[in-house]
Amino acid sequence: MSATLPILRRPGAVVEPPAPERLGKYDVIREVGRGSSGTVYLSHDSYFGRDVAIKVYRVDTEDEERARVARKMFLSEAHMVGMLQHPNIMPIFDAGEEDGLYYVVTEFVHGARTLAAYTRPDNLLPIDDVAGIMFKCAKALHYSHSRGVIHRDIKPSNLMLTTDSDLRLIDFGIAILTDADISRIEGIAGSPSYMSPEQVQGLEITGQSDVYALGAVMYELLTGFRPFRAGTLAKLLHQIVYATPAPIHTLRKDIPPELEAVIAGAMHKEPASRYRNALEFAAALARVHTQLCSLAASIDHKEHFGLLRKLKFFHDFSSPEILEVLRAGSWHTYSSGDAIVKEGAMDDRFYVIVSGECRVERVGKTVGRLETGSCFGETSYVRGAKRQATILADSEVTILQVSSTLLEQASPACQLRFNKVFLKSLIGRLQGGEASAASG
Repeated sequence: MSATLPILRRPGAVVEPPAPERLGKYDVIREVGRGSSGTVYLSHDSYFGRDVAIKVYRVDTEDEERARVARKMFLSEAHMVGMLQHPNIMPIFDAGEEDGLYYVVTEFVHGARTLAAYTRPDNLLPIDDVAGIMFKCAKALHYSHSRGVIHRDIKPSNLMLTTDSDLRLIDFGIAILTDADISRIEGIAGSPSYMSPEQVQGLEITGQSDVYALGAVMYELLTGFRPFRAGTLAKLLHQIVYATPAPIHTLRKDIPPELEAVIAGAMHKEPASRYRNALEFAAALARVHTQLCSLAASIDHKEHFGLLRKLKFFHDFSSPEILEVLRAGSWHTYSSGDAIVKEGAMDDRFYVIVSGECRVERVGKTVGRLETGSCFGETSYVRGAKRQATILADSEVTILQVSSTLLEQASPACQLRFNKVFLKSLIGRLQGGEASAASG
């Protein structure tokens, strides 16, 4: 089914046509997004058996200038087909024109959200997550720049986060492709809040302009505020060229000074004072990210040690033995009703309840309860043994999960301590009539 073009009702107001049922070889399912340049549809490629996203450019036949810009944006993205193959750049599969509709076909990532969802002060991502995401984006930009493509529109809504926390850089509609006339889109420069000073002034744009924009995005993701804010466009552009943004630590107290310095290095007014390229920016982010992760691990380690030291399970353990257990284990949190282990399952782990309570079920019936400090899953020491019960969280529960395989690498003293605790626990359950259930 072919679709009609938008109809101009009054200056600046375009009535959207109904969604086409099919474009080229693609079955259109439903609209999933709409922007200033066009509409995005969830579609299906029956030939490859995959869902795709189709961006249909909004071409206004009543306004020649708007139509010219829309066609150039389409050509700019279409020219990228096959050029940019990077895990953090949204792949472009196809492009075409049908009945006057210009469209570009890209990967569709189910459940993905753009980073615009995490730019409010009350909904910010953890600091180390932001650093990790920005590192991936900087690496993707370096790859793009090395192939002569400058994005020019880096902003939160053009950075997509997948359900497994991976990144996709999207929308190359106004990208500059070196030495290609189709990329020269006059009057379209990007999103003002993230433009570099040279972009605002109409000067030469290089990969360092994208580095500046990524720094501005990172500023917003960490604070919930854009670097520059003004009531009018003219005032905003003046600030970008001449003003200094508020220091990040004044907006968020827990920002490490090293990270603030990295962002400042990306957002220098003069390109010559910025990171020379996106790879340098990525390297600086990697150094800080490593420091942040090491610090977080150190803090968690101390906190976890303190919690274990208080549990009755570990009363007879020495400090070095507890540290051995931490190295062999991992920390997990479960919500009420979550199954921690399931009857009949096989694995090599046992569990210590750090906080909260659990209930024990066999064949769907509750046969016992476990409190903070209790352990279960001791049968993991018997290779090939199946779980004899299902353990469910009765409230929010924090669990230390320890691999018996890793514990075999611990010192003989630590292993002996475990054997004694397990034996004591087993005797207690035998006396209480719950041995086979709770030790599942």
